[in-house]
Amino acid sequence: MGWPAPPSARTSRLQASNVPCVLWALLAAGCHGPGPRKDSLGSCFPPLPHPGPGEWTPWGSWSRCSSSCGRGLSVRSRRCIQFPREELCWGDTHEYRLCQQPDCPPGAMPFRDLQCALYNGHPVLGTQKTYQWVPFYGAPNQCDLNCLAVGHDFYHSFGRVLDGTPCSPGAQGLCVAGRCLSAGCDGLLGSDAREDRCGRCGGANDSCLFVQRVFRDAGAFAGYWNVTLIPEGARHIRAAHRSRNHLALMGGDGRYVLNGNWAVSPAGTYEAAGTRVIYTRATGPEETLRAAGPTSEDLLLQVLLQEPNPGIEFEFWLPRERYGPFQAQAQVLGWSPRQPQPREVDPQPLESPTVIPPRTPIPTPEPCPPCPDTRGRAHRLLHYCGSDFVFQARVLGRVRQAQETRYEVRVQLIYKNRSPLRALEYVWAPSRCPCPPLGLHRDYLLATWRLISPDGTQDRLLLPHAGYARLWSPAEDSRVRLAARHCPL
Repeated sequence: MGWPAPPSARTSRLQASNVPCVLWALLAAGCHGPGPRKDSLGSCFPPLPHPGPGEWTPWGSWSRCSSSCGRGLSVRSRRCIQFPREELCWGDTHEYRLCQQPDCPPGAMPFRDLQCALYNGHPVLGTQKTYQWVPFYGAPNQCDLNCLAVGHDFYHSFGRVLDGTPCSPGAQGLCVAGRCLSAGCDGLLGSDAREDRCGRCGGANDSCLFVQRVFRDAGAFAGYWNVTLIPEGARHIRAAHRSRNHLALMGGDGRYVLNGNWAVSPAGTYEAAGTRVIYTRATGPEETLRAAGPTSEDLLLQVLLQEPNPGIEFEFWLPRERYGPFQAQAQVLGWSPRQPQPREVDPQPLESPTVIPPRTPIPTPEPCPPCPDTRGRAHRLLHYCGSDFVFQARVLGRVRQAQETRYEVRVQLIYKNRSPLRALEYVWAPSRCPCPPLGLHRDYLLATWRLISPDGTQDRLLLPHAGYARLWSPAEDSRVRLAARHCPL
């Protein structure tokens, strides 16, 4: 009694017949049960094999896109090689994926309309009457070619639509073999692959970390307070609170995206850092901010305080490689990069008292000494490379306080900044006779330092004595851009 040799193409089973009997005995505990069997001479041979699945050929190449414009599909196929007594292969013979062509020109006939129009003027329904046909979308199967007779109250189904036809106007799914299929994140139609919170197709949320905190600082004055830095690469951003305060968002260039400059923006969708920011404000005190991301640059989330802060919840997902730098930067900035100064109102003169005291002579202030010469390329390089901020600004106001001068300026163009700048800033000069002096309503190029008091209560932009303050001009703009190239990294 011999064991029949299997087909030569199935060498794996041929190898099984050469297994020594002693090994079969070890594996099957004495050639019994489901293991090897004994013949009349006591020889051991393997059991009969169970039929298994066939084998697939390699996938063929992808076909051309089914559409010449807009979305379509490509298909590739493979064949099942099935041997006698074997089951069919497990899997699909065809695979479909989305393909994107250039947008269709205005006025182009949609694909389904074109298929219905092929039956215009041809007799149908067993009569010689002809009709004009347009798509009908009220039928049960949206992947049948259901066409409405123009000027009549009936439609007719001409079978299936061609593969690659949109299931309905504006839908993401495409019809394939009579079924409406949507694409997974891998681009394959009918695939259930989805992006995880990190943006990886089919991932398990293990390549990013979840940041979730509550900002509870009550604030010492009404105005803008920094909540958190939202780093580049953040996804699934959300911030919410319930109060009469307002969330504000600032871009990396120091310009507000919404609710900046003491003005409340309308609810809606805003573009910022390569993503769409959805800002909602309910009729009650609730306010939310959402963005899918990923962000292409850092964003600064602030709050415009008008009443005590009950707490602002914020969260986002951050790639693992960006979490360490984010933590380090957050610790350096203390979760509050540079708190703006409160908006102050110049004191109004008091009413004249009933009894006028005798006048006392007011000492005449000493005249300001002349300022040192600050011209030259070396002076420009020194202050540009060593400063924290270089920007173009217009001087809006000037107040002398004790031995300091405070300028209110409107930032117009930023050349260099170590942290975000607001549209309106205060610049402090450490003298009542600052050098160089700044004229009102004039544009300057300023190089300033960031000065934080030891107790952290004051955070200022400082224009040092004999610092860099030049009237802005196209020539000065060119010089300062050239200076930036010579600063050490």
